Amino acid sequence: MDQLDAALGVERAWDVKERLFIAPKSRAGRRKVPIAAVLRELLWEDAGVPPGRLLLPSRDVEVPVNASAAAERARQTWSGAGLEPITLHEARHTFASLMIAAGVNARALATYMGHASVTITYDRYGHLLPGNEREAAVLLDTYLARW
Repeated sequence: MDQLDAALGVERAWDVKERLFIAPKSRAGRRKVPIAAVLRELLWEDAGVPPGRLLLPSRDVEVPVNASAAAERARQTWSGAGLEPITLHEARHTFASLMIAAGVNARALATYMGHASVTITYDRYGHLLPGNEREAAVLLDTYLARW
């Protein structure tokens, strides 16, 4: 799988008031975010654009995403699928929760989320991180079984 196919690049932000592209809030804001193959295929098919241009409304990289239109399209898609709609920000939290459940470590997750520090990730999602002795023992057993 090509790196471009496995991740979305976050390289800049849109300043609504100034109506221009700006650098992300912090150096950590510029990042690659992994995306699951099943979701990647559905989103690219729906968007009708090549990989790497997923969130742009056209093939023109100078056209910013209209946040209101994207949120409305997401709401309609959720409803159309018979699901309870969630906001795009809630989808961000869902992504983080699923990454933790899949076993992605907090440092990597902090990078994907664009957090300037892993402390932000621990503060926000620490309650989801594995912590009991049984889970820790299973993780260790699984790791050691690979040897």
